[in-house]
Order: sequence, then structure tokens, then C-alpha cells
Amino acid sequence: MSAPDIQEITVPDTVEELLGREDARPGVPWVVIVWNDPVNTFAYVIFVFQKLFGYSRAKASRLTNQVHFEGRAVVASGAREKCEADVARLHGFGLWATMQKDD
Repeated sequence: MSAPDIQEITVPDTVEELLGREDARPGVPWVVIVWNDPVNTFAYVIFVFQKLFGYSRAKASRLTNQVHFEGRAVVASGAREKCEADVARLHGFGLWATMQKDD
């Protein structure tokens, strides 16, 4: 009897490696985007940005204008978990928000 052939296999460490995706960079930050909506007033959105992110009135106003005139604005960035929490808090205040990787 001869010894069975043993073949070495490599198991991927992550789903991204398994699926062949290149963008598995852990240091890539995420961004939180607030979208324009027909419901919330300028004053309210400014208030929310100040309350949630501690922005000055001037910065909150700039971001609110960008949301209104450009349709969206990036209001925060960071690790995925932080951005998920920021999106949830914005939803809690009735704002339309999403997140995506910052490329």
C-alpha cells in the first residue's frame, strides 16, 4: 500500500478574500451622508447637527445649506460602527441618512 496523496489547501481569513474583493482595507473610513428631505426645516437640521456632533452654529449652517442646495452632505466619518451609530441617531431625529465607504 502506498501513502495517500496529501494536498495542502489555503483557507481565506476573511469573506473579502474568499469572494476575491480587493477593498478589504481596515483603515478605510466610512462617511455619514444626510440627504435633503421636504419635511425638516433649516433651523431643525442645524439644531440636530449641533446637538449630535457638537458642531458650531456656522458649521452646522454650512452643512445644512449643502444638504439643501446640493441634495446631500457628508456630516461625519470614522469607523463603521461609529457611523452606524451616527446614522441611527440621525434617523431618531427624523433625518434621512446613509453611510458608505469613503473612497
